[in-house]
Amino acid sequence: MRIKTFMFRTFRSYKFNRLTIGFQLSIVCKYVLLPVVGQEIKDHIFQHGDYAAFAGRLRYETDLLASWFRQDQFADSGMVAGFELEAWLVNERARPAPCNARVLERLNDDHVVSELAQFNIELNTTPRPIQSRMLADMQAEAQDRLLRCQQAARLEKCRLALIGILPTVANQDMVPENMSALERYHALNEQVLRLRGGRPIELNIQGKDLLHVTHNDVMLESATTSLQIHLQIPPHLAVRYYNASLLASAFMAAVCANSPYLFGHDLWSETRIPLFEQAVDARSFSERDGIVYRRVSFGTGYAVESLLECFEENVRHHDILLPCLFDEPDDQLMHLRLHNGTIWRWNRPLVAPPAVTTDGLPHLRIEHRVPAAGPTVTDMVANIALFIGMVHAFIQEERPLEQMIPFAHARQNFYNAARDGLHARMVWRSGDSSSINKILKQEILPAAHRALLSLNLDAADVDYYTDIICGRVHSGQTGAQWQREYMRTHGCTPEELVLCYMRNAETERPVHTWSTSD
Repeated sequence: MRIKTFMFRTFRSYKFNRLTIGFQLSIVCKYVLLPVVGQEIKDHIFQHGDYAAFAGRLRYETDLLASWFRQDQFADSGMVAGFELEAWLVNERARPAPCNARVLERLNDDHVVSELAQFNIELNTTPRPIQSRMLADMQAEAQDRLLRCQQAARLEKCRLALIGILPTVANQDMVPENMSALERYHALNEQVLRLRGGRPIELNIQGKDLLHVTHNDVMLESATTSLQIHLQIPPHLAVRYYNASLLASAFMAAVCANSPYLFGHDLWSETRIPLFEQAVDARSFSERDGIVYRRVSFGTGYAVESLLECFEENVRHHDILLPCLFDEPDDQLMHLRLHNGTIWRWNRPLVAPPAVTTDGLPHLRIEHRVPAAGPTVTDMVANIALFIGMVHAFIQEERPLEQMIPFAHARQNFYNAARDGLHARMVWRSGDSSSINKILKQEILPAAHRALLSLNLDAADVDYYTDIICGRVHSGQTGAQWQREYMRTHGCTPEELVLCYMRNAETERPVHTWSTSD
């Protein structure tokens, strides 16, 4: 989930129930009407008193959440995984096609929704227990939904592209006129600029090239599309899984890199990371602890006692972005979830309150936001398998890895990997700098494979998807590396690059098998 202001996903047992504030809840705010399916917010005018009232309710709901942690009220119903996938709509010249409203109308599928820009959509899948044929079933559902999206798109003379940043997107595409025609996106844009005191958003990315642009809106964020993995976790291991997700992020950024180009510049292997962090830059500074709290970030530290620490940090250090006031019961945590939904940690803890779960108990999950979209569904399911395998392997360590690897190193590993991909260096167990590729081959991939088997997943599926990751690591060919090598080999235009990329992606062959000489 990126800038979808009023959207939250919850697990209803093992069924994916998209509780979409602004789409599927009958809620009335003081100044913003958020009614039933398909309707839009009525206004986005906020008064000074709304912020104070929202802050009071946010504090009360955070205290209520704290009592659930103290009383150990969270459900332990096993591990469940699902994902969200953001995609580009492109025309016959592989340029962004701002037509999502028409495509969604033709599709008429609640699992596919709009995004910030008219040239993006989001696809969702059913969360599944991590067992048996979960990985293959996940791929089958995603491919079926993607096929139906492609069919609807063709009727509007466009196609879907699964890629972290579209190489053909231009700075002039990032304009409010291309914002989806939903009031909530305009409200978010105004509120981010309010927190910035009206200052324009500056984008400065130093990669192979240097890019510097200035914008007066949040549309830069729409140049990023991602695969967001949701993992429901056992409450007694929530801290370990959250910290494991942080430690896994560097490996995920390197292995899943698919975003080297932006506005004609060759930047990071995963340029989405600095782009998103700078595109929604509404930071705050704590004089007491000397920390800058960013709206989009890797976070400020490991969890220690419980995931409540993240929600407490939200209250203390992040300004209220959208002070909508809800009439729902306190135990639905409407204000807490809305506030948490406007803070985009790369690993974001989420809570599903009792009102939206069939067992009447709150659930905990982690939203892992690091991987880019694409190149294929096969590649993305392999990425999900790698993430699940890694975090499960890490929490099985007798001595927690977070006790051996300082948070500052985990954070720097992440940004090194996003910048340099599989060529990055990182600090791991020994405390010395080492090649991320070497650590993946010698430790991470074998451990992830063993961990996936220990979760009772189908052995043939585990072998199939981990072999894809191994092929990518051993060949060094990620989506980002293929794009760069193809461009270097052919000296082609971005349009030609994207068209060839889409031809390869439609075969569903994993990216490490793609030729750069065709």
